[in-house]
Amino acid sequence: MRRVPHLNGTNAEEESVVSSGLATSLGALILSIVVLLGVPGNLFIVWSILARIRHRSVTAILILNLACADGSLMALTIFFIIYLAKQTWIFGNFMCKGLFYLCNVNMYASIFLITLMSVHRMVAVLYPRELYRISPKIVRRVIVGMWALVMVISLPSLVFRDVGINRDHNKTRNVCSPNHTLSSHVRFQYTLETVSGFTIPYAIIITSYVLILKRLRQTHFRQKARSEKLILAIVVTFGVFWLPYHVVNMIQVAAEWYPEDSETGKTLEHIHQSCRAVTSTIAFISSCANPILYTFAGKSYIKRNGLAFMAKLFEGTSQDQPKTKKGQLFKKNSVINTSESSAPIRNIALT
Repeated sequence: MRRVPHLNGTNAEEESVVSSGLATSLGALILSIVVLLGVPGNLFIVWSILARIRHRSVTAILILNLACADGSLMALTIFFIIYLAKQTWIFGNFMCKGLFYLCNVNMYASIFLITLMSVHRMVAVLYPRELYRISPKIVRRVIVGMWALVMVISLPSLVFRDVGINRDHNKTRNVCSPNHTLSSHVRFQYTLETVSGFTIPYAIIITSYVLILKRLRQTHFRQKARSEKLILAIVVTFGVFWLPYHVVNMIQVAAEWYPEDSETGKTLEHIHQSCRAVTSTIAFISSCANPILYTFAGKSYIKRNGLAFMAKLFEGTSQDQPKTKKGQLFKKNSVINTSESSAPIRNIALT
């Protein structure tokens, strides 16, 4: 098995994520643009939902939490911009562990929230008459449980990270890097990260949309609802930006299965070391993409509603959840009385 160096000491002539001046400058520039777009964009979403929408639907609640997760990640990005600009870690070991832990928490929260959106859309399309059972109160409890779960499964990023000393081209710098003393630790952390934070959620998401599309093909009302289009755009965007990061995770895991003197292992190790910073930067971009998607989705409201356009975009989701049991029964009966072909969409979608 490969020997994994301990980073609490001094590592001679090893590359780190801040070794390349050009790469760190480019990374700092990209992250700065991401922060400038992502922080105000996600704050605007939070404000729109909290201040402008009185009766929040399930979708609006999920989008609110997603904006909070993305906005928090964007706020943390400022520390990484400074790290890249200075090419040395200046915030100490506590911040090294804490910041990367919070980044992992928000990464898991984002994909889990997107998964919940997809499952909710599937229920809305396949079982519209049962949708009233999923109340905002139940969703809030699920979300609280989800946040507790992501805090637990993010713990490896807290445990396996430390500030170490890196010597590269006669320069000595502090680096905030993973600290694995055993190859099995590397395999455990990055396999857990990719399987629980990407593979399983995306399997659920793909299954949900396959069932949705199958249902839509069985009906005469084939026009996709705005909610389906919006959530599908969020899903695809998240996947495009995070897939390279998880591919590098698996390359790093694969490298740890080879002996230390293996040429294949050395090649894989070089690939993940050289690509880690780039793919991590690309992954951060996903957190500023959603506000842009919402703006395009709600462009028809901008002229009419001004700054309230975002609230109008999400306001239609209030139709997902009737406010009283009487209203639920009335809606259920109205669904039964409409044509079977259009019921799954007309009574559930963002309009």
